[in-house]
Amino acid sequence: MNSSSDDVPGCLVGLSGAADRPGDSPQDRAVPLQEDELEELRERLPAPEETADLADVFSLLGDPSRLGLLIALRDAELCVSDLAQATDHSESSVSHALKLLRAHRIVAVRRVGRRAFYRLDDPHVRLLLELAMTHTAHSDMQHPERDRAQGAAS
Repeated sequence: MNSSSDDVPGCLVGLSGAADRPGDSPQDRAVPLQEDELEELRERLPAPEETADLADVFSLLGDPSRLGLLIALRDAELCVSDLAQATDHSESSVSHALKLLRAHRIVAVRRVGRRAFYRLDDPHVRLLLELAMTHTAHSDMQHPERDRAQGAAS
């Protein structure tokens, strides 16, 4: 993983972490962590409840249908019928996904008469989407599980 925006052309956000320190990569380490280093690492790890919350966010974003809706809502406020047509999903499945995303306050709704217009309303999720899309544009993604499934289907 690249550690700063300088390493990734077109990436606007720098990331920091232990990999930024010289000599801290696994390739440079010849011995296991010492007890004080392990304790320091444990202190940096989030509490289990925080990790569960983080997993929930990625679970919401991990569904391709919901992800498609969020990408469509990045730059536009759209109604269910437009989202359904744009993403090739039924209005029922789009409504169900939007209900879940609203419950988690990722999208917001504006009503005009009987019509509802949805928008991406969480700047953190917007940033995650941008970073993920930039990452996939800069990566040669390998998908062994897809390759196996396609091989089995042939």
